Amino acid sequence: MRILYVNNDGGGYADYVNVTSGTSVETFFNENMPNRKPDNFLIRVNRQPVARDYVLQEGDRVTVTPTKIEGLRFVCLKLTQLIAA
Repeated sequence: MRILYVNNDGGGYADYVNVTSGTSVETFFNENMPNRKPDNFLIRVNRQPVARDYVLQEGDRVTVTPTKIEGLRFVCLKLTQLIAA
């Protein structure tokens, strides 16, 4: 079956992908985001947060957005130092 996958990690992209019927959100995430922790992402289906055991349906829109941005603390620290100088 075909779903729309919107990945907002890094540069981001959107594309239609084929998944096997009966695929859960957790399985889909693990296959498409290997070595990443689901706890660090907000995963939505059709613009609504869902549980990890939600089974994807034909035509669903899956959006994966990071909740933590790597390196942001360092950037904020440098900006604070520049403003203070």
